[in-house]
Parts: sequence; structure tokens; C-alpha cells
Amino acid sequence: MLGFFIALLSGAFMSIQGVFNTQVTKSSSIWVANAFVQFTALLVCLCAWLVSDRSSFGALFKVQPKYMLLGGAIGAFITYTVIKAMDMLGPAKAVMVIVISQLIVAYLIELFGLFGTEKQPLEMRKLTGMGIAILGIIIFKWT
Repeated sequence: MLGFFIALLSGAFMSIQGVFNTQVTKSSSIWVANAFVQFTALLVCLCAWLVSDRSSFGALFKVQPKYMLLGGAIGAFITYTVIKAMDMLGPAKAVMVIVISQLIVAYLIELFGLFGTEKQPLEMRKLTGMGIAILGIIIFKWT
């Protein structure tokens, strides 16, 4: 149950952050805003590390495969695409499309067992759920 509430909190934070970042670009540029977002995230992470964790950064060199270390770089493109989507579609439509995209890609990752995840069987109920979610976006767009 705790995981469910953390996921809800994550979604709320992502939506709020997207709106904030989109507003920041109005006074700067998308890449300046993105750099600021990533920099402030680094500062928060370093502070949290100092207070709570203190594990060695050297452990990063043991990560295999090495492409798994690209999460931060991908994060920069996530921030960019969220800002652009919210600016072009508005927060509600952008978040709906983003969430559906996340759902589809996550299911494909599970389905094919990509990136070290456990391969899962194809389930019609999950495909039906995604179809209903996509239908929801279509209904939301035309109302």
C-alpha cells in the first residue's frame, strides 16, 4: 500500500514540476531552465546523501551494463519533453499522454524482459486497460 501512495505522490510531483518548469522557461530558455532543474536536483541529492546515506560513489563504477548510468542524461530529455508538451498541450492533456506513454513503454519493457527486468506474459486485460486509457485521452481531447 505504501508503494501505491508513493506512486501517487510521484505523479503529483511530476505534474507540479512540469508546470513550474514550463513557467520558468517563459523568463529564460528551455535549456537554461532544464540546467537549473538538473542542478537544483543535484544539490538536493547531495544534501540528502550527506544527511542519510554516505555510500561510496565508487560503487557507480561497478554498475553493469554501463548504459544503465544514462538515467541522468535521459532525465534532461525528460525535463525538456515535459516542458514542451505542457507548453503545447496544457498540463492536463500533456500529463495524460505522458502517463499513457509511460504505461505502454513500461509494459513493453516487461513483456520483452528488457534492461534486466523479468519477462512477463502478454495479458489481454492489460492491453484492454491500455486501450481504455487511450480512449480516455481521445474523449478528453474532444470534450
